[in-house]
Parts: sequence; C-alpha cells; structure tokens
Amino acid sequence: MHVHAGDMRNAKTSRVLRISLGVTLVYIVLLVVAGLRAHSLALLSEAGHNLTDFLALLMSWGAVYLQGRPPSARKTFGYHRAGVLAAFVNGITLVLISFYIWFEAFKRLQTPVSVDAGVMIWVAAAGVVMNGAIALLLMRGHRDINLRGALLHEIGDTLSTAAVIVGGIVIALTGQHWIDPALSVGIGVMILWSSIGIIHESLNILLEGTPSGMELDRIRRVICEIPGVDAVHDLHVWSIGSDTHSLSCHVSVADMPASESASILRAVREQLEQRFHIHHTTIQFELTVCETANGCVIPVSPGHSHPHRSHSH
Repeated sequence: MHVHAGDMRNAKTSRVLRISLGVTLVYIVLLVVAGLRAHSLALLSEAGHNLTDFLALLMSWGAVYLQGRPPSARKTFGYHRAGVLAAFVNGITLVLISFYIWFEAFKRLQTPVSVDAGVMIWVAAAGVVMNGAIALLLMRGHRDINLRGALLHEIGDTLSTAAVIVGGIVIALTGQHWIDPALSVGIGVMILWSSIGIIHESLNILLEGTPSGMELDRIRRVICEIPGVDAVHDLHVWSIGSDTHSLSCHVSVADMPASESASILRAVREQLEQRFHIHHTTIQFELTVCETANGCVIPVSPGHSHPHRSHSH
C-alpha cells in the first residue's frame, strides 16, 4: 500500500489539533471559573480569547479533514480552500471579539471593580505554559495559512496571558484595580493586530490574487530565458490553497515539430517547480504573437487561422 506524504502530514496535524482542542477547552473552563471568583475582566477576556482559539482550532481541524479528501467531478481541485476559508472566518471572529473586549473594558474603567491579583497571576501562568506548548506544536505547520491562523491565536494568547501576570503583580503591589480593564484593552489591540495579516492573505487567495512573494515580471523573465521561448503573455498565477499554486500562460515559440516543443514545455515546468514551487500549470504554445496580450483575443479573417498548440499539466 502506498501512503502519500501529504496524508501522513495531515494525520499528524489532525492529532496535534485534537490534543490542542482538549487542552484549550479545559483552560477555558478554568479561566471562566477563576475570572468569576477573582472578579477579573482580564481573565474573562482571556476566556473569550481562548474561546475563539478553540473555534479556530476546531475549524482548522475540520479544514485539515476536508483538505485530505480527493478531487471529484464537482470539486476538481479538491477542498484545498477549506483551510483558507477557515482562516478567513477565524480572522473575522478575532476582530469581533476585540471590539467586545474594548466595550467591556470601557465600562470597567468607568466603574473599577476589585480583583483578586493572586488568582490572576496563577491562572495566567498556567495559560502561558498551555498556549506556548500548543504554539510550538502548531509552528511545525506554519506554512499552511489555515494552521497559521490558529498559530497566531495561540501566540497572541501566550503574550496576552504573560501581560496578565505582570498586571496581576502590579495590582498586588499598588492596589490599582483599573489596571485590569486596561490590560483588557491591550489584549483587544493584540487580538485585532494579529487578525489583520491573516484576513488579508486569506482574502487574497479567495479572490485569486497573485501569491505573496511572487512577482509576475520575474516569472516571465525566467520563462523567457529558456531556449526556444520567444515571448510570454496572458500570465496568471494564483493559489488554490495556502501552499498550492497554479499558473497559466501563453508562450510564443517558433514553428517546430511537437517532439521539439515538448522539451521546451518540460524545461518551463521544471523552472516553475524548482524556483517558484508552482506544480500545477496550464501552458499554451503559440506560433505567432497575439495582437492583444491580455486575453489573447484577435480578429480572425475568413480562411485565416490563429495557430495554437496547447499543453497542460
């Protein structure tokens, strides 16, 4: 039996996500109980933050399952974008939760509430250990935008719980209870900041924008450097998933037998795979240069044809 490396990676990722889900759920319960006992908005904010983490991990786990499903006649590219969609939803939930935290913090700043600093410190310390451990586990899959969304949640929580520890110490030393809602404002800012990048990148993939870090001019130059290639136009590069890129283009070549053009196609594909990690390509060879490069639309007079030779992979 042949086992694909991607299947093994998905199985390992799924196991990590399941473990993370269980630990996060236990910590959420701890935060809610401790937050109510200590009257700490910061701890309750952390519970809300960790709830979004739980949902993020849950969606990421579901997306990993969907991504492992094979393509079908109705889903010819499979379910790679399930993870991207999960990342986008995670980013939106982060934005919403940050605004809610600010709303609650504003009310607390107007009417400060006495908090138990000792409970804040110990519960937050447990959170630093838990979120840090989960972040390290997820860091191995950081190239996947789906897992990166969940990873950003965990890193943000690790930093914010560390801030709660510092705040708890300051409250214990000074008795200034307004520090608790002030910490919540900072947590909200951190949550919002972490969501911006993941929303932008996931939207770029969903809208089929050029993948981050790829320059069309550089790709065009690399293809044109291949012997036998005269020109490249109608070039499009987009992402199917976070690390699965596709390309389509028209390549102008001299009139030659198909056996000779096959070697050019092979060279183009090798360069795209090695230098840009683009493995899915649709390359159309043409014997003449199109008059309109964008879209390759030209008028064809009666009795005159516009020769193409198409190759796909």
